[in-house]
Amino acid sequence: MIGELGRRSATALLVHSALIQAVTFLVRPAATYRALELEVPGFALGLLAASYAVFPLLLAVPTGSLVDRLGERRLMAMGSAVVLASSAFLLLWGSSITALVVGTALLGAGQLACVVGQQAVVANNAAASRMDSAFGYLTFAASLGQALGPLAISLVGGVAVRPDTQAIFLLSVAMSLVLFLATFAVSAKVSGGKRNVVAAGGVNGSAVSLLKTPGVARALATSATVLAVVDLTMVYLPALGSDRGLTAATVGAMLTVRAVFSMVSRLLLGRVSRKIGRMRLLVLSLALSTVALAAAAIPMPVWLLFVVMAVLGLGLGIGQPLTMSWLSSQAPPGQRGRALALRLAGNRVGQVILPSAIGGVAAGLGAGGVFLASAVVVGGTLLLLRGVRLD
Repeated sequence: MIGELGRRSATALLVHSALIQAVTFLVRPAATYRALELEVPGFALGLLAASYAVFPLLLAVPTGSLVDRLGERRLMAMGSAVVLASSAFLLLWGSSITALVVGTALLGAGQLACVVGQQAVVANNAAASRMDSAFGYLTFAASLGQALGPLAISLVGGVAVRPDTQAIFLLSVAMSLVLFLATFAVSAKVSGGKRNVVAAGGVNGSAVSLLKTPGVARALATSATVLAVVDLTMVYLPALGSDRGLTAATVGAMLTVRAVFSMVSRLLLGRVSRKIGRMRLLVLSLALSTVALAAAAIPMPVWLLFVVMAVLGLGLGIGQPLTMSWLSSQAPPGQRGRALALRLAGNRVGQVILPSAIGGVAAGLGAGGVFLASAVVVGGTLLLLRGVRLD
């Protein structure tokens, strides 16, 4: 990826990818802790998780068209500005469940624009033979951000079971400002003619036509399930820790461990994918995730729960970049932003439906029941992949 973009631009892109995830994984658990301070019922946590996806769901496909028309960096700048506004809103007015939902929805919209822009930079610049590796590096940076966000919670929260959320929101404002400034160091060098494809009629390729591509719908469902489970882990692990008397620092460290092992899986993704094939690798990742989620529902020593989070990180870390590279290779030039946005739209559907549905389990079985139900859902996606060839 460095060869195609240049070292300065590629580095800025990876920093941007890490920062948007760090802010997201800092703000969203903080919103959960703030909701717990407000003593909202268990099902409201599921609604809070879903609010992150509702507004972006309406914008995902139009955003894909926008990046194909206006360019990646402009969209990334717009998204970064919205994320900054979201962090400031939560800092100043995040004292009710309604305000938390609004601020989280804004965060989701800004994160969507940033991620679509980042992925389009890679899809439009990486060579086909290096697509898995390029998306692996991009999502490695994202995993780094997902590790840094919870780590910041550990540093700010300390040994308290419920940390100082106002301090966390203040930190998110500072990080969002850096995110916005980093955008202007990215300068994608899209090869000649790709923008012209859109102007010449590439825009006629509709979402429906992309969905008709063999296997795409099942790949989208798999991607949506994996991302929704990442969301549920981020939202309900603090609740699980609270049920079991774990400090905020311990929960933050567990989220960090999950993210670090996702980083490891993504850093080696290109090499492993070439050796065993995309399909086998995807099936293996889903199997690991299913086992880890089911195990998390069982009471166990803290050190063993850390091991479970590590396995979960390995499993969940692989599915997203593989579906990115596959969809990018299937989409025609000039429509790759739209294809990736369609994937994100599917992810948002999963983020709306699954947290709300599985969140209802919390009312009867607690946070542990949410992890068990998530294991059933992820295991079910293995059936969707029967007969699909991704290699």
